[in-house]
Order: sequence, then C-alpha cells, then structure tokens
Amino acid sequence: MLEIFEMEFMQRAWLAGLIMATICPIIGSFLVLRRQSLIGDGLGHIAFAGVAGGALGGYNPVLSAAIATVLGALAIERVRTRLSDAADMVLAIFFYSGMGLAVIFTGLNQEGGLNLSSILFGSLMTVSRQDLLVVILLAFLTILFVISTYHSLEYLTFDETCAKVAGLPVASLNLLLALLTALTVALSMRIVGLLLVSAMMVIPVACALQTAYSFKSTIYQSIAYGLATVAIGLTASYYINLAPGGTIVLTGTLLFLGSTFLKSKPKQAAGPCPVCENRPKMRYRLFGKRK
Repeated sequence: MLEIFEMEFMQRAWLAGLIMATICPIIGSFLVLRRQSLIGDGLGHIAFAGVAGGALGGYNPVLSAAIATVLGALAIERVRTRLSDAADMVLAIFFYSGMGLAVIFTGLNQEGGLNLSSILFGSLMTVSRQDLLVVILLAFLTILFVISTYHSLEYLTFDETCAKVAGLPVASLNLLLALLTALTVALSMRIVGLLLVSAMMVIPVACALQTAYSFKSTIYQSIAYGLATVAIGLTASYYINLAPGGTIVLTGTLLFLGSTFLKSKPKQAAGPCPVCENRPKMRYRLFGKRK
C-alpha cells in the first residue's frame, strides 16, 4: 500500500491533489449556497478559450488563460449585478461563448500543438515542483481571503440584499470572490484539469449539505469530503490504472450518493436570513468587524 508514496511524482500528485481538495470546497461553499454552482464551468470554458487563443498567438497558455478568465469573471460579475434575477442565464451565455471562442481559435490554429486532454483532465501525475509552488501560493491566498472576510462572506451568502442594507461592501466582496475563483480555475487547469477543478467546487459541498448542521460545518465537512474524494480516487486510479481526474470525479459522485442516505437533519421551513435575524443592527467593514 505504501508503495504509492515511494515515487516522487506520486508524492507531488498527492500533495497537489489534497491542496486542491481543500481550497476548491472552501470557494465552492460560498458559490453553491449562492446558487452559482456553474460559475466554475463557465470560467473553465473561458479559460479554455484563453488557452486556445494563446496557442494561436504563440503566448504562454497559462498566462493567456489567467488573463481571459479574470476578464471573464469581471464581465460575469458586471452582467450578473445588472441581471440579478437571471444569474443562471448569464452563466449559461458565458459558458457557451467561451466554448464557441475555443472552437474558433482551435480551428484557426493550423500549427496544432494544443493538447485538449491535458486541459480538460489535467496531468496530475506530471506535477512539477513549480506547479506545486503555484498551488501552495494559491491555497495561501484563498485561506487568507476567507479567514479575513469570513463574517462578511457569511452575511453575503445568506442574503445579498440584506448585506447591502447592513453596510457591507457587496460589490467589492463579489468581485474579489469572482477573481479568486477565476485564478483557481486558470492556475489549476494544467495540473488537475478543468473537469476536476469545477467538480471539486461543487461535489464535496453537495455532499456536506446533506449532513452538515451549520454554515461552518458545511465548509469543514466539504473539505473532509474533498480530501476523501481525492485520496480514494488517486489510490483507485493508481492500482486499477485509470485516469486520475475522471476517477476522482466519479468517486465524488459516489460519495454524494452515499451522503444522501446519511442525511439526518429535517428540512427547515423557509424564513428570514439567519445572519440578518441575529444581527439586525450591525454594520460591517470588509473584514467583518463592527464599525
């Protein structure tokens, strides 16, 4: 069993996978509860277009993907703010637009050299030390952002309108969260692939929502489900000789199906935002402290 840890490339794959299994559910906890589950997919298709455009112009694919994804996140957030009642429609439009651009850029690239498999499914078994450093830096920024703005993000997640009334900088928080999501998708694309990044933002959180009893519990349990998904998926892919990305995603799906049978909390009736109810007169700065 321990032979899986003896090879250096497997050690890097495990470390990169476990880090992604931590930061993706953290971001996903806020996105899923705000009904923005598909934003990872939407940004992933924009990143795909960025990679194809970079390959066409002879630029670094990761850099071009990062630029395209950040610009896409800014555009999505801008349009979503104006059409708040049709957020799913906005995501779908950007979803298809990103795919359309990727197809056009790929068709114009006569020289080829664009490895679609590595973009969609990643190369977890070929993670380099430089890739690992990028993931570690991304994890540090994600955890720092969430810890620094946790109370504000919690307020925003339950009721955006209520958060505005309470004096939160809603536009800034939405923008920062969108940019962090975009960077996570773009920088992790070559390592774990667009499929796994998007799935890890949603599936562990979906599992946690079946068994968690509070917002903090949802975050903690989603991380636990994410770690279990990567650990089981990587082990199975190594010994059965399967693609790591696909095996991890299917493992997460099986865990979700299993978590539905563990669901024990009764369904609560809809009511006022619990954060607003508990803090009706509080006003927050960006970092969630009283003025």
